[in-house]
Amino acid sequence: MSDELIRVEGLCKSFEMGDTRIDVLSGLDLRIRRGETVAVVGQSGVGKTTLLQILGTLDHPTSGSVHFDGEEVFTKNGAELARLRSRSLGFVFQFHHLLPEFDSLENVMMPGLIAGVPAAEMRGRAMKMLEEVGLAHRITHPIGKLSGGERQRVAVARALVMDPPLVLADEPTGNLDPTIGDQIAELLLEMNRTRGTTLVVATHSERMAQKLGRTLVLSEGRLDEPPPTPA
Repeated sequence: MSDELIRVEGLCKSFEMGDTRIDVLSGLDLRIRRGETVAVVGQSGVGKTTLLQILGTLDHPTSGSVHFDGEEVFTKNGAELARLRSRSLGFVFQFHHLLPEFDSLENVMMPGLIAGVPAAEMRGRAMKMLEEVGLAHRITHPIGKLSGGERQRVAVARALVMDPPLVLADEPTGNLDPTIGDQIAELLLEMNRTRGTTLVVATHSERMAQKLGRTLVLSEGRLDEPPPTPA
C-alpha cells in the first residue's frame, strides 16, 4: 500500500459569469500522505471551499486529475463517486448541515444507511461514535435542542462513523467561540491519532492551523507551503 493517499496534478477550476471566466484554481498540485493533518489557509474567496469540494467529489474540476488511494477519481461514474463518498470520505462543515427532523443518533446513522449498511449495525456504530465525542447523554436529543458545540460534535461523529480514511473539514470551528472551537479541533486531532484518519481542514483560524501538522497557503489558484518559522 502506498503512503500517498491523495495526488492532485494540474487542477484547474473555472466559473463562467456572463461573458467573464473566473479562474479559481490554476494548475494546482498537491500530495497528501496517509495520516497527515493539513491546514489550507488563505484569504476569503480564494477557493478553499472549492478545493475541498473537488477533493470530496462534490464538484468536478475543469481540468486536471485527482487520485485517491491510487485511483483517478473523476473517471468514475456518478454511482461510483457516491459509493466513494459514503464509504471513504467524511465531511465536516462550518454550518453542520445536520437534519433537524432527526435526533443525534439518527443523524450519525445516516451515512451508513445511505450506503446500505443494516440499520442495527449502524445504530451500534453511531452510539459508539457519539460516546467517543462525549455525547452519550445526548443520543436521543433533537438537533434543535443541542448547543452549537454539541451540534458540531454530532457532525464530527457523522463524518467519522464509517471510519473513512479521509476527513475534509471546511471551517469546522468558524461558527464557534474560541474555547468550543479548540475543543472541536482537539476532537478531530484525537481521531487522527487514534484512528489514523487523514485530515484536511480549510480554515481562517490561525489557532486551528497551528494545531495541524502542515500548512498550505492557497493564493492565485495555487498552493504554497511556507517555510517553517525559526524557533
